[in-house]
Amino acid sequence: MTDVLTRRRTGSVAGALLLSAMVAAQVATGLQPRPIGLTSLVVILLALSSVAFAAAACGLRRAVSAFASAAALGYGSELLGVTTGVPFGDYAYTAVLQPQLFGVPVIVPLAWAGMGLAAYAVARGTGLTRIGLGAVALTAWDLFLDPQMIRLGLWAWEHDGPYRGVPLTNFAGWLVVSFLMMALIHALARDTADDTGLVTVYTVMAVMETLGFALVFQPPDPLVAACGGLAMGAFAVLAWRRRWQR
Repeated sequence: MTDVLTRRRTGSVAGALLLSAMVAAQVATGLQPRPIGLTSLVVILLALSSVAFAAAACGLRRAVSAFASAAALGYGSELLGVTTGVPFGDYAYTAVLQPQLFGVPVIVPLAWAGMGLAAYAVARGTGLTRIGLGAVALTAWDLFLDPQMIRLGLWAWEHDGPYRGVPLTNFAGWLVVSFLMMALIHALARDTADDTGLVTVYTVMAVMETLGFALVFQPPDPLVAACGGLAMGAFAVLAWRRRWQR
C-alpha cells in the first residue's frame, strides 16, 4: 500500500511540475514571432507530463507501454499519410520542424501519444463506448492543432478544405486513428486508480488553445477558439463534473 501511495505521489508531483513547465513554455511561444523551437519543447513537456500522470494512476510500466504503443501508432499513421494521403488526405510536412524521420517530424508521435492518454482520461463508459468517446475527445483537439500548425507553416494541404483550409477528410482520418489509439490505451492502461492529472492536462490544453486563438495569436481567430473551445471544453467539464460528484 505504501509503495502505491509513493508511486501516486511521485508521479503526481512530477506530472504537475512538467505540466507547469509546459504552460510556461506555451506562454513564451506567444511572445515569440517564430516560436518553432519552443513548440518542440511544449510537445516534449506535454508528453512527459502525461506519462508521469499516467504512471501515478496505473504504474510506470503500463504508462510507458501505453505511451509507446500510442506513439508508434501515431508515427505509423503520419508516415502512411504523407506517403499515400490515407487516412487524412494529401498533405506534407515542411522542413521547418526538425528532426524528421522519413518526412515526419519526430515530435509528432509524442504529441499524439501525450494527448491520447489525456483524451482517454476524459472519456467515460465501458468498452467501445469509452474508446469511441476518447476518439472524439482526441479529434476535438485537432480543431485547434491543424489551424495553428498551418499558421506556423509546419505542414500544408494539397487541397484546401472548408475549416481554415483543413479538409474534412482530415477529421475523418483523425477519428479512425484516434479510435485505434484509444483501443490500445484501453487494453494497456485501463482500470486506473485516479486519472485526475491526465484530465488536468486535457483541460489545460483546452483553456490555453482557446485563449491563444481568442486573444494571443495575431490575428485572433474567434471561429477556431469557439469550435475547439466548445468541443474540448465539453469533455473537460463533464470529466470534472464526474469527479466533483464522487
